[in-house]
Amino acid sequence: MRQELNCSMFRAMDALGDRWTLLVLREAFMGVRRFTDMQSDLGVARNVLTDRLNFLVDHGILERRQYQDRPVRYEYRLTDMGRDLQPALLTLMHWGDTYLSPDGAPALVEHTDCGHVTTPKLVCGHCEQLLTTKNVRLQPGPGYVEGEDPAAERARAARAA
Repeated sequence: MRQELNCSMFRAMDALGDRWTLLVLREAFMGVRRFTDMQSDLGVARNVLTDRLNFLVDHGILERRQYQDRPVRYEYRLTDMGRDLQPALLTLMHWGDTYLSPDGAPALVEHTDCGHVTTPKLVCGHCEQLLTTKNVRLQPGPGYVEGEDPAAERARAARAA
């Protein structure tokens, strides 16, 4: 039996940590909504795609909408929860472009409001300064339960020392 950590990152990766799941989400962000189009684009087995789509629907990340009666067919659309994943996926894509794509980025992100190619940046929601590993730290939040996350406990003890 796997122990679940009281950790948002653990829960997020438990929901999204499979490569096919992330690629299905990439397709959805590019406007691909139909099973046959996703399968064709990804080259994934039907059973794997069915499993991932059902998982994303069950978790509220995609919604299934019928678009045809005979035979019954569905399309898959991002929910608000799914759309809110875009910054994380763009950041993951940028990391892959930077460190894992020696010939350059396979796709560029264009900001349609200004027409420029861009890269994602995380900024503070309060002062809008760039967030880096040197200027952020985690602190207990409202869902924190002492003793449930050993790594957080060690980090807190190290800061206090």
